[in-house]
Amino acid sequence: MKTALVIIDLQNDFLASDGAYARGGCANPEALRLPARVLPVARAVKAAGGMVVASQFTLWPDASGEPMISPHLQRLRPFLRRGDFAPGSRGQACVDELQPVIDVCVQKVAYSAFFNTQLDWLLRKAGVGRVAVCGIVTNGGVASSVRDAHMRDYDTWVIADGCAAFKADAHATALSDMASVARVVDAATFVQEGLA
Repeated sequence: MKTALVIIDLQNDFLASDGAYARGGCANPEALRLPARVLPVARAVKAAGGMVVASQFTLWPDASGEPMISPHLQRLRPFLRRGDFAPGSRGQACVDELQPVIDVCVQKVAYSAFFNTQLDWLLRKAGVGRVAVCGIVTNGGVASSVRDAHMRDYDTWVIADGCAAFKADAHATALSDMASVARVVDAATFVQEGLA
């Protein structure tokens, strides 16, 4: 079964010291550890003939150049401004460490990497039957993407130590919840069993 690793939102505006979230005081220390954990998994997937897909949260500009931000996100993150997560910007780009292993990126506007994107089409065209999901945040983009993968009948896995949330209890609860629709394992177990 061909496998795809789907990396959720490991982007500069979320993780970089000069990114939008750091500027807004919403740095996520656990998320900073993820690129180094995800990189060997991505390499293993590629070595096994699979593909690596990254989602990029994107704030599309309106006709005047202002970002189109969902009202709930604007309330949660009032610091977001023009240029943050803009298409083609450094902030929207995936972190440098992961760029060499990413085969394709999909731009998303909501939590799930499947919602209003071409992800499902790309995976099916590539013959993918198994999807392993990692990234940020565990209880947001990861959980939403995992449930959408499950609903589309992919053999769905979650790389538990390849995910992070803003709070440890939210991370743990989300992993426990996802176990009802996916196999939740650590990176080493996925490489050993998910790529067999």
